Amino acid sequence: MNILVANDDGIEAKGIRELVKALSEIATIYVCAPHTQRSASGHGITVSRPITAEEVAFENAAMALSLSGTPADCIKLGMKILEQKSIKADMVFSGINHGGNLGTDTLYSGTVSAAIEGSICGVPSVAVSVDSHQAEHFAYACKLAREAFDWCRKYGTPDTVLNINTPNLPEKEIKGLKFTTLGRREYKEFFAPVELEDGRTGYRYSGDPVVYEGLPDTIDVIAMQDGYASITPLHRDLTDYRSLDKIKKWRIGK
Repeated sequence: MNILVANDDGIEAKGIRELVKALSEIATIYVCAPHTQRSASGHGITVSRPITAEEVAFENAAMALSLSGTPADCIKLGMKILEQKSIKADMVFSGINHGGNLGTDTLYSGTVSAAIEGSICGVPSVAVSVDSHQAEHFAYACKLAREAFDWCRKYGTPDTVLNINTPNLPEKEIKGLKFTTLGRREYKEFFAPVELEDGRTGYRYSGDPVVYEGLPDTIDVIAMQDGYASITPLHRDLTDYRSLDKIKKWRIGK
């Protein structure tokens, strides 16, 4: 089995190295990751300029490419480059991200978008994140990634992306695992002014996550808030099926 691994923290990030090491014990690993930090880049792809790809040394990988493009580019182009070498990627893993990808944050996430691009390209895909930008504890995330590989190999389809999130804690301190739905991920957000070198003022986004009360831990955001890891099945279809019958009654275009 061949796994294509990407991320959005950049090819030098610790998380992707931990994930590749864990998965290399059960499959042949190929890496295609951004050459620099591309967090919160969403599902953007590069169309206005060429993408560069440089082969680099990467421990535990059969081949690794450092790309100038986005996380989604890494999967889209990475699979094409492998095909040119007569290598078929059987599965895509994205991560391990330094920071959670929960709730509505999945819409911004380069990590999740790389996994969804794998789904679009026709293979089972998994996104893996540790819920801290200063992530230190990757062992449980790696364990879940290996178990997700086994599940995807037996039952997975390209239609479903598994989104795994773990607390930044040793496994023995994590309360357990919840199978969850996406929730709202809100922040007490602000844009801090920053003085630029040319004298202009720029703005840097930041914010602290809202802490929720009284919501069920079947929601990914709440499960994580309560000390659990979570796995949420995602699908690339954003259609609001509940509204289809309603909009038919609007008589638009009549």
